[in-house]
Amino acid sequence: MSTDGRVAVTTGIARLHASPGLAGPGRLGLVTNHTGVLPDLRPAPSALLDAGARLVALFGPEHGLHGTAQAGESEGAQADPATGLPVHDTYRCGGERLDELLLDSGVDALVYDLQDIGARFYTYVWTMFDLMVSAARTGVRFVVADRPNPLGGLVSEGPLLDPAWASFVGRAPIPVRHGLTCGELARHLNASVVPQVAGSKADLTVIEAVGWRRAMDAEATGLPWVAPSPNVPTPTTATVYPGTCLFEGTNLSEGRGTTQPFEIVGAPYIDARFAPALAELALPGVHFRDLRYVPTFHKHAGRPLRGVQLHLTDREAFAPVRTAVAMLATLRRLYPDDFAWRTTDGGAEGTGHRHFIDLLWGSDRLRRAVDAGDDPLPLCDPPAPPARWAGDDVLLYP
Repeated sequence: MSTDGRVAVTTGIARLHASPGLAGPGRLGLVTNHTGVLPDLRPAPSALLDAGARLVALFGPEHGLHGTAQAGESEGAQADPATGLPVHDTYRCGGERLDELLLDSGVDALVYDLQDIGARFYTYVWTMFDLMVSAARTGVRFVVADRPNPLGGLVSEGPLLDPAWASFVGRAPIPVRHGLTCGELARHLNASVVPQVAGSKADLTVIEAVGWRRAMDAEATGLPWVAPSPNVPTPTTATVYPGTCLFEGTNLSEGRGTTQPFEIVGAPYIDARFAPALAELALPGVHFRDLRYVPTFHKHAGRPLRGVQLHLTDREAFAPVRTAVAMLATLRRLYPDDFAWRTTDGGAEGTGHRHFIDLLWGSDRLRRAVDAGDDPLPLCDPPAPPARWAGDDVLLYP
């Protein structure tokens, strides 16, 4: 039990620290970052070495080993100052290049320990997928030291990705809010997608998080919260992120450059009509508060903006994806001459490459429905148990 009576969860990495043999024989590589800590907040690399694990290399994702890089960036290859181990940069590294990196590292097994936040477009799971593909091709064993999904595991939400719209914010057909742990998602991908890409499955082991139940969100686990990336500072941020991250595909600020990223959205053209219009929708579990703010960086940096803050009133009832879709439709209706979609090169609507919203959503159907003035909510299937899309056989937790 934690000090306030909450049920404690033993993470996969804590179990591996107690029993290094769970990863099997040979030299280990650890895919990790600043979230890779034991329940007492000791960094996993140092703790595993102290426990006698044969750890020979580290592998960092987007934002880097120490989580200092902003979105779309990493820290590059380096030596870890705490352990002296080489750190290999895996962000946007795939195919033969990643195969060569694994072979050159000399590892016999890769241990994956990153805190995900349960959204398809959060890139850590696609680093996991790319590494699983390379592990299958190179004969390296793949071990997931599992962690809880901070949103819980009772609900999935949003459509499956259309493979025609695959990118690094979505490699395979899973929902926007997937409802799985990384270990469960690895089992699903290994059964369905990895063999199509690699020609065979990865040799996969999942070290389960003991004590986790699907009804438990981040705050119910008793585990310390470590911000998974610079713009996901709190469990509340993680809760709204599967919805408000869609605003990355628009000309609105999604709150980067403030202390409440993804909890607030705004633009120079928003006026007093927006918050009341959202209130009229009576969306469950959320209250929209009119606010003004000035981002210090990213979109509209230094400009006064008006928008809304999402205040969660019932986390279980709150549906982040449906909420954000309703917000997008309201914006197009209220501000047809100002609201615009961003393209993948960051340009204005109708220029450059594909619309980024299509990559986030997993198809162009949401954008087309919003632009046509159609009700886009039917594109969001009602929130459902993750077994509906993933199947019962991949689930590890009750």
